[in-house]
Amino acid sequence: MQTDDKAQETDNVSVALADGMHFIGDIDGFRIDTDENYGGAGSGLQPLRLVLLGLAACTAMDVISILRKKRQRVSGLDVEARGSRVYEHPKVYDAIEVIYRVRGKGVEPKAVERAIELSETRYCPAMAMVGKAAGINGQYEIEEVV
Repeated sequence: MQTDDKAQETDNVSVALADGMHFIGDIDGFRIDTDENYGGAGSGLQPLRLVLLGLAACTAMDVISILRKKRQRVSGLDVEARGSRVYEHPKVYDAIEVIYRVRGKGVEPKAVERAIELSETRYCPAMAMVGKAAGINGQYEIEEVV
């Protein structure tokens, strides 16, 4: 618990059991489940995959914001996060590959590299937190759009 006078930001989420291993979350009513092999119905997002989704979304927001500030003419950005899990419980991710696919006109590779670097090392809290447990490797592709 933080005891200094600085304001602390908090995020609150909750889940409620619907049935079996199916939960309903309070963020836009998304569904959480697991596959049939583990007692679920396969009708929702798997909790650990949400970690990857959060990481991808967090860094994507940083990267697009930085590229826009650098006046890059970006028309699209897709970020894919691929996690490799260990075999022993708790089966955490030990390696994560993040692929940034940037579309635009005349997008400078150096600008993309710097935006990713800033997200990875300074701005993305998900990247900072998950990076303490798993190696994260980022790469990018630029698609020229006319």
